[in-house]
Amino acid sequence: MRHSVLSLKSTAAILLIGFACALPAAAEERADGTTDLPVPRFVSLKSNSAMMRTGPDDRRFPIAWEYKRRGLPLEIVREYGIWRQVRDPEGTIGWMNKSLLTGERTGFITPAADSGPRTLYTAPDLQSRVAWRIEPGAVVTITLCENVWCRVSNGGRSGYILRNHLWGTYPNEAING
Repeated sequence: MRHSVLSLKSTAAILLIGFACALPAAAEERADGTTDLPVPRFVSLKSNSAMMRTGPDDRRFPIAWEYKRRGLPLEIVREYGIWRQVRDPEGTIGWMNKSLLTGERTGFITPAADSGPRTLYTAPDLQSRVAWRIEPGAVVTITLCENVWCRVSNGGRSGYILRNHLWGTYPNEAING
């Protein structure tokens, strides 16, 4: 009986250690509101309404833009206290309070040369079956990116898209969400 209890405890400890190693490290927030996370990095809008300001203060700087698109990917290019200077998919830069942002990885489907829809595949291979087509400007959840391919989902559908047809990842960035 003693041997099986120790074996069970050992197995549980190994599983816990393995699980902990698989989780991303939590960001350390400094006293000034900034983090130890890399800059630049991609995030997304947490709600359906978020104000972008011309500077890092909601009293001194006016609203430059109001976003009404939960999940829209943004790139954090600078941190200042609780404020994040962000860039949107069209290149607009402004400031948002960190409470308006989430670490969820999303992507923005970029326009094709012919302005038509982008193709998603059932596998990361141009010779695989077409999974579905998606219009430029759509926001997708990124679940995986390796090499030149990303697996994304939207509205209960998923598929693989070429990374360069998606705004919201860096070249060769590995995402395993």
